[in-house]
Parts: sequence; structure tokens; C-alpha cells
Amino acid sequence: MSEHDAGFQAALEEAKKGASEGGVPIGACLVDKDGKILGRGHNMRVQNSSATLHAEIATLETAGRLPASAYKGATMYTTLSPCDMCTGACILYKVSRVVMGENNTFVGGDEYLKQRGIEVVNLKNAECEALMKEFIEKHPEDWWVIMRG
Repeated sequence: MSEHDAGFQAALEEAKKGASEGGVPIGACLVDKDGKILGRGHNMRVQNSSATLHAEIATLETAGRLPASAYKGATMYTTLSPCDMCTGACILYKVSRVVMGENNTFVGGDEYLKQRGIEVVNLKNAECEALMKEFIEKHPEDWWVIMRG
């Protein structure tokens, strides 16, 4: 797993799209075991005043209703450590691997994913971290609301 994977590049593109819309710069992409992109999306909490439209959830939504077998061996690429809700979604859909851009700006369910047998890869990507730090600096009021739940 690397920063050059098509899934990670798609997630990063989605994060940048979210940032360009004034939203939280978190993107995600779901890739099946054969490398096919099943879905991609970005956090829309700010844009849609949504409590639940996180990048991983938006990605699952764009993937559509798939048979359980589609998730077996799948990888969820996300630019930030997944929160508890998104961690739960990865567990529920039996995603095999979560590849995150970084977890310096926010630590989510990394350890719980590992406890549940899901491989977790942290790319420690400087661009993902810079996107989040810029958002937090420019929009502390939005980040505060997000962090409260």
C-alpha cells in the first residue's frame, strides 16, 4: 500500500474537492480485491449541514447496494483516520483493509479496527496532514462542531 495506489489518489482528489467546496478535506475510496474502484466520496458535513455524511459513508453510498462478497478483500482508502462511525461501517461491511493518509490531526478507530482483524496502514502523508491543519486553522468553529459530534 502506497501513496501511489489509485485508491489513495482518488481519496486525495476527493479530499481536495471537499476543501474547494469549503468543507472538511477528507476523502475516501473503496477498492475491491481486484483493484476496481467501487465508490468514492468526500466529507459533506459542512456543505450539507449533515451529521453523518463523512467521506467513508459517502463512499459506501456511491458504491451502491452491493452483495456482501463485493466487500471481501476490499480496501477503504481514507485521507484521515476513520471516526467511530466510519470504523463501524468498515467493520459492518467486512472491509479487509483500511489505508489512511494520516492520523496526526485526528486519531479515530485505528486500534479497534486492528482488534477486529482489519489491516490498518498509515501512510503518514504530509499532504493529507497539511490539508487538515489548514482547515482546522481557517475554520476552528467548524472543527469544534465536528469534534463535539
